[in-house]
Amino acid sequence: MFAVIETGGKQYKVQYGDVVFVEKLAAEADETVEFKVIAISDENGTKFGTPYVEGASVTGKVLKNGKAKKITVMTYKPKKGEKRKMGHRQPYTKVQIESVKA
Repeated sequence: MFAVIETGGKQYKVQYGDVVFVEKLAAEADETVEFKVIAISDENGTKFGTPYVEGASVTGKVLKNGKAKKITVMTYKPKKGEKRKMGHRQPYTKVQIESVKA
């Protein structure tokens, strides 16, 4: 059984026991979060929501909040002598899926 969930403007295919890195959530470590279910598949077939599946739920436990590795961003304007080097670390939340219910 698997489900497609939506969080942070992105969609993830998850099943029981998966560990996913999602956009940062307003939840501390060891809290339980619930996700919106777009589609769910089990032994009876696949159900798609309009836009979400009624009665379906996916819950997960927040393992930690953190930041990804640093990336380097360069901006440059030709013929102006203007350039800038910046770094960016994207925040994330690490979540372990605890239940998928149809």
